[in-house]
Amino acid sequence: MHKLKLAIIGIVGVPANYGGFETLVEYLLDDLPKLYDITIYCQAVDDSEKLDRYKGAKLEYINLKANGIQSVIYDSVSLWKSINGFDYILSLGVSGSLAIPLLKPFTKAKIISHIDGLEWKRDKWGAFAKRFLKFSESIAVKYSDGIISDNKHIYNYVHEEYNKESYLIAYGANHVSTVDPAPYIKKYSFITSPYIFTVCRIEPENNIELQLKVFSDNDLKIPYIIVGNWSSSEYGMRLYEKYSTKNNVILFNPIYASNELNVLRSNCHYYLHGHSAGGTNPSLVEAMYLGLPIIAYGVNYNRETTFNSAIYYDDASELLNQILKLDSYDREAMSSNMYKIAKKNYSWKAINKKYIQMLKSI
Repeated sequence: MHKLKLAIIGIVGVPANYGGFETLVEYLLDDLPKLYDITIYCQAVDDSEKLDRYKGAKLEYINLKANGIQSVIYDSVSLWKSINGFDYILSLGVSGSLAIPLLKPFTKAKIISHIDGLEWKRDKWGAFAKRFLKFSESIAVKYSDGIISDNKHIYNYVHEEYNKESYLIAYGANHVSTVDPAPYIKKYSFITSPYIFTVCRIEPENNIELQLKVFSDNDLKIPYIIVGNWSSSEYGMRLYEKYSTKNNVILFNPIYASNELNVLRSNCHYYLHGHSAGGTNPSLVEAMYLGLPIIAYGVNYNRETTFNSAIYYDDASELLNQILKLDSYDREAMSSNMYKIAKKNYSWKAINKKYIQMLKSI
């Protein structure tokens, strides 16, 4: 049987180590290579081993960084490299979108853009970057053959802002698992007592400083544990220097071993999710699939993802009040509900099926 050819661009690469799009591609490769001949464009700027193939997909390498300011060139080069010989191009993010109208006359490929989480709204970008990303988003929506929204709020935004329909496809989460804390007690002495946990990129729009301030300024007895990339930015290094010495705060650098990360989050008392921008955030649906009771920043994205069934806060005083009254919530009922929602809506089998249906319909 002749397989249609699909190029995937916009990620650092696979196997996935870090990042929602990388995780998405990792699990799309469980099913899509059965139906499609897949090529994935990856960055080649580090010294790690470069595989020729992975999970049935061919890997091509580009000598540029996939993140930061170089991402615009990286994604654009990936697009240009994929104009010949492919039936579909799946572009994850909008960094290279300005190249789409330029290459459209030269390719027969159907271009599908995943617009991520309204990247232009993120606090980490300056005014020029925000305008550029908003313009890139508009170009992606206008010139792509299909648009993917990963959250109902973004789906509605695309319809209202651009009068265009998109495919509503979230992320899967059933790759995470509960881990017995017993073998880790010596390393993580806090793990058998109640603690609140977060794993995320250390960026302003994730409300890390607000959350750290609430715990350190109010001498809360329950400790707060965060895993994140503290050394990747001045912002992260500043927060680490200021808060790493606080009594009830424990800060860890990124943990890539899945068992070790899962033991920390699967045994927490509550999962605290501060993201204020983005769509369906992978770390949030993973926490839900682990059956963790969740405290989330109360933006529409998070409420949509959790089906309005978590605990929410909108500022520091509200977060403090929610933490002080945690004993009044039915933690077990909340935990069970989060798992049921995740199992029904965020399984990789269902997500793969939606991607396959989407490709067949374009």
